[in-house]
Amino acid sequence: MRLGLHYWNFSTPADPSEIAPVLTETARIAEQAGVSTFTVMDHYFQMEFTTSAEEPMLEAYTTLGYVAAKTERMALSALVTGVMYRHPGLLAKIVTTLDVLSGGRARLGIGASWYEREQRGLGVPVVPVSERFERLGETLQICRQMWSDDNGPFDGKHYQLTETLCVPAPISRPHPPIMVGGSGEKKTLRLVARYADACNLFGESRAQVAHKLDVLREHCAAEGRDYDRIEKTVLVMRPPLADVDAFVAEVAEYATLGVTEVQTMPDRHPVEFAQQLAEQQVAARLADLP
Repeated sequence: MRLGLHYWNFSTPADPSEIAPVLTETARIAEQAGVSTFTVMDHYFQMEFTTSAEEPMLEAYTTLGYVAAKTERMALSALVTGVMYRHPGLLAKIVTTLDVLSGGRARLGIGASWYEREQRGLGVPVVPVSERFERLGETLQICRQMWSDDNGPFDGKHYQLTETLCVPAPISRPHPPIMVGGSGEKKTLRLVARYADACNLFGESRAQVAHKLDVLREHCAAEGRDYDRIEKTVLVMRPPLADVDAFVAEVAEYATLGVTEVQTMPDRHPVEFAQQLAEQQVAARLADLP
């Protein structure tokens, strides 16, 4: 079992000039502690259900490029890219750039964007949910084509590309792993089965994750896809440092379902959080799970 760190909050420290040093130190300590993946949100306003929209937020891929230069081993991803925020051809180039400059450590985490306040606020088109999922499906197809030997056109309902040229190609082979985030049973998990290398689910309970994975298995059967080839990851909501034994026990339950990576979120100053993950050997304890 691998441990990922989801860096979702830029409000600590309060001084914006200190954001970069704290981000650097957090990533450095986390990597040394055995954290395997570093992720950030793809938002421009902070989420209103967590705190105020006016709280600090940085653009995801600029941040990941910065972290790439400060680290050596951790995989890097948005958790998850909002499909409406970047044209898919440009998104494929952005992720390719991250992959090349990080030495093959990029992932494409992607989902149907949902935060309408930031979209309306910044002039991003707001479209019906059904169209967002259509666009997500086409974006996944375009990225896969951009990362293949096919440089030809793509003619979709929402996107038309005359050339899917992507040079240099990503270092990751056959391409940066594609992870679709979300738990929707009819559309999201079907897209996982059809196009993705990994899924990401909310870890509310073992029973809930088990049910979602059963749905994914059914979609894989319908799509003729090998369910076991899809990596299962879970964003665990339990704060790990409040009770490390309880956190490890919960993750062990997910491991029995075939989950191979969990993400956790800082619940205190991020450097302190990373230091205590290291001191408590949380990543090492998860790595020892059967």
